[in-house]
Amino acid sequence: MRTGPTASRLARAVVATVVTGLSLVALLNIIEAAQEPRAVVLALVSMGGLLSLQLFFLTDRARRLAGPARLGLLIAQSLLGFLPFLVFGQSWVGMPGFVAGSFLLMLAPPRSVVAFAATVFGTMVIQSAMTTEVLLVAYTTVSTVLTGLIVYGLSQMSILVGELHTTRTELARLAVIRERLRFSRDLHDLLGYSLSAVTLKSELTRRLVVRNPDRALAELDDILGISRQALADVRELASGYRDMSLGDEARSAQSVLAAAGIRVRMEIDHPALPQAVSTVLATVLREGVTNLLRHSRARNCEVLVSEQGGRVLFTIANDGADQGPGLPSEHGGSGLRNLADRAGALGGRLVTCCSPDGWFRLRAELPVSLPAAVEAPAQLAS
Repeated sequence: MRTGPTASRLARAVVATVVTGLSLVALLNIIEAAQEPRAVVLALVSMGGLLSLQLFFLTDRARRLAGPARLGLLIAQSLLGFLPFLVFGQSWVGMPGFVAGSFLLMLAPPRSVVAFAATVFGTMVIQSAMTTEVLLVAYTTVSTVLTGLIVYGLSQMSILVGELHTTRTELARLAVIRERLRFSRDLHDLLGYSLSAVTLKSELTRRLVVRNPDRALAELDDILGISRQALADVRELASGYRDMSLGDEARSAQSVLAAAGIRVRMEIDHPALPQAVSTVLATVLREGVTNLLRHSRARNCEVLVSEQGGRVLFTIANDGADQGPGLPSEHGGSGLRNLADRAGALGGRLVTCCSPDGWFRLRAELPVSLPAAVEAPAQLAS
């Protein structure tokens, strides 16, 4: 967790070291020119102000400054970069490069490029006024360009390192949130159905234990099987991988609905399905049966699965619905919302409707085949 901040501090330290080193070169030139002690002090003050602004431009606070404030600081640095020429002359020629780099860093194109070019041109004009040597003027001009680009490049590197750390931290936070949502969604999908089935069969067994002990024993075996499957599902959920079979869920749903005294008509006819599609359809079936048992007075149920035009069509319908709930609202019905998210992730859709005769229908439509780029993430997410 310390890698990001350490890298950011290291990048800023590199920038500060390079900038300070370039400034020391100018300071040594001033000392070598046998300037008076107070001139050296003046050079230190001017360099200190110029470098302080340069390092401030690396901070997030500087990038959040309003336009006028940002322009004011750039003007102040420009004055510190050019006015000392009046005192130090040739010895100060290395400093305007910092101003050129700051223009590139703090202004947006094309203004930054124009200001950069103007700074380089101004340095060339000043140098030309101080000497007639063409090579020295050319050297100073190129040096100003390189200094500005170095300052800009290193400063930009420092900023990008900080932004990279911020992005990585945000990605890690989003990954944690996504995993929590996955666990919550899968836990709802798994245990909602299993607990409803166990409750229903336990109530049936209680009624049968005296009248029909053999039937009660068979129901107890079913309860044990459902409980074991729920335990296995929870273990797989904790490990992050869980595949479900539509065929297995269809047989389990038929048994549970029959135990509730609900007449079931199943017509399942589809080609081989990708595991991700089978898992989503099995989850839709689980949620549909769970809602049927909890929220309806159903006596009849239909489960229809067919293939049409490269898409598998799934419908679970039941009578005895009190009203058509539609897709869940913002404050409830997380199960159906989870299913809609799952179907959408595979390029499918989920719709619900309730007809006037009291039949509620939950329909899912998914592609029979998935691109590899979609199937692999979907299997991990399921």
